[in-house]
Amino acid sequence: MGTVSDYFGCLVFDDRVMKANLSADVYQSLRKTIDEGAKLDLSVANAVAAAMKDWAVAGGATHFTHWFQPLTGITAEKHDSFITPAPDGGVIMDFSGKELIKGEPDASSFPSGGLRATFEARGYTAWDPTSYAFIKGKTLCIPTAFCSYGGEALDKKTPLLRSMEALNRQAMRILKLFGNENVKCVRTSVGPEQEYFLIPKELYEKREDLIYTGRTLFGAKPPKGQEMDDHYFGVIKPRVAAYMAELNEELWKLGILAKTEHNEVAPAQHELAPIYTTTNVATDHNQLTMEIMQKIASRHGLVCLLHEKPFAGVNGSGKHNNWSIATDTGVNLLSPGETPYENAQFLLFLCAVIKAVDDYQDLLRIAVATAGNDHRLGANEAPPAVVSIFLGEELQGILDAIENDTPYEAAKKKTMKLGVDVLPRFPRDTTDRNRTSPFAFTGNKFEFRMVGSSNSIACANIMLNAAVAESLKIYADRLEGAEDFPQKLHEMIQKTIKDHKRIIFNGNGYDEAWLEEAARRGLSNYPTTPDCIPHCLDEKNVQMLTAHRVFSLAELKSRCDIQLENYCKTVLIEANTMIDMARKQILPAVQGYTGELAKTVAAKRSVISDIACGYETGLIVKLSTLADQIAARTDALEEAVLGLKHSTDVFQESATIRDTVLGRMAALRAAADEAETVTAEKYWPFPTYGELLFGVH
Repeated sequence: MGTVSDYFGCLVFDDRVMKANLSADVYQSLRKTIDEGAKLDLSVANAVAAAMKDWAVAGGATHFTHWFQPLTGITAEKHDSFITPAPDGGVIMDFSGKELIKGEPDASSFPSGGLRATFEARGYTAWDPTSYAFIKGKTLCIPTAFCSYGGEALDKKTPLLRSMEALNRQAMRILKLFGNENVKCVRTSVGPEQEYFLIPKELYEKREDLIYTGRTLFGAKPPKGQEMDDHYFGVIKPRVAAYMAELNEELWKLGILAKTEHNEVAPAQHELAPIYTTTNVATDHNQLTMEIMQKIASRHGLVCLLHEKPFAGVNGSGKHNNWSIATDTGVNLLSPGETPYENAQFLLFLCAVIKAVDDYQDLLRIAVATAGNDHRLGANEAPPAVVSIFLGEELQGILDAIENDTPYEAAKKKTMKLGVDVLPRFPRDTTDRNRTSPFAFTGNKFEFRMVGSSNSIACANIMLNAAVAESLKIYADRLEGAEDFPQKLHEMIQKTIKDHKRIIFNGNGYDEAWLEEAARRGLSNYPTTPDCIPHCLDEKNVQMLTAHRVFSLAELKSRCDIQLENYCKTVLIEANTMIDMARKQILPAVQGYTGELAKTVAAKRSVISDIACGYETGLIVKLSTLADQIAARTDALEEAVLGLKHSTDVFQESATIRDTVLGRMAALRAAADEAETVTAEKYWPFPTYGELLFGVH
């Protein structure tokens, strides 16, 4: 196949392909649409469609699809062939500009949260020219937005693009105040680190819980877990290395900038990290990455688990969302710079993020809320459900000096008057990375560590972009027309630091004492999805999101309903799976081993009538007691599940699941896991944690 540079992006209709296959006029018009959001003329669309079709067919494609991201959390596609009947009875390969720009898949079976009636089937997909089309298998995939017949967003791409535009609009106002006349747009960039587990496929297929839910609902702790820290950055096993090599190759063909790979903390856990790219493209790429990870795993006799907590008691899997802001001229607005002008601009954007995270900490928590992530947040190696910002000692010292109008040592005793005095040079890696912080500054970007491994990164970036846009709007409103710009700027940054310093925490986020301190500071703590989702409709959140046209009120209400419905459905599937496994697998296994022990006792006593058989009888009593507990707790769980059968209020249903169902699931698991530790291996009906976590050789 040649070197990576030879085949990188060979399946992508990228800028290189467009230049080679489009006329200069068509190419320039399309670039104007991509770069500046200019309207696309139909004649240009027809020319692009023809070139795209010819390129795709030459690459082996027979079909095209509008590839979109509905509110199911995964991608969707409906394939149409390029064939059109020819007069001679044959066919020609055809693809028009209208087909490129707009599609009409059936929207009736996708989650809508009441935005339309079930019988209203029509939905529309609209081409997103800022994300390149690509070939997958024999299909040309065209990244698109997805909306209802009435125009409401039914996907994650549409509000993401809206949030990016909102931030661009307000950031441009700020940059003009600093004299940046040559900047045409501001974009956010993301590099999402992806954690995952690999387990043997033959073991996966023997576990009903993994098949139906993606996580183990039962499983006793193995003799060894991650205590030795010997897996983290350890030598990659040959079978895993072969998987990673093929995964990289497939991702590189699709233009996905897979960069880093390594073993993670837990046994069988690994990580892949890409190079940063524009947020909506990074979102598309991450969705593709998850799909391809699972497909490639199957070729190697493996299964890739993307659940946030597939195994209790060891590290869960997250997706660290590394986020930054840059201009089209290549200036990173979260990089401090070396001049007073650059320093002041950096500090203003830094404060915009601090203010945004404090004002909308609830929206950031909502953006990562799923049943799976609830298990991970606050558990092994994951940040707590409380949002806070880590800045590091040097930046903290600078902000303290500004807040108090006191000298900063590294600044040679100068008082921090912005735009007048030179701030100290601030090297990119002047502070340590805080792995316990939900939201950490890491040199020229922020790392948002709360996103779950199976989540789309769209949701987190929608809320982050919108919240920062709101901060920048407030700043621009105050600074435009200011008589003394440097003084007004200084006062405003100083006020931001004073008003929002409660969100900054540079200590250990895993420490229980931090949760108490966070409560004293008035920070929100929403441990579960039902706790946080209703706050999406708080007045301040609705006002901000609708004012920036990121969501309409109807869209917000629908997404609240959908998130809670997904939560309820997820947990109820898990509960029903537990009931099934307990009755059909675990109880028969315990009873079978108990029966064997009873036969052993009877056989011994037939030879020596007064033999005590203390070991066997003690174990029989213990297993019988555990079997009774498992049976009773299974019945109790079923009762709770059946009680929700006719529930019509999703808010109440999710609260009942949180308060009742989860507790009964935990109680059933505790009894079953204890039974596993005393049941003979040959009787236990499915692979154990030890086999799953250490089964890849």
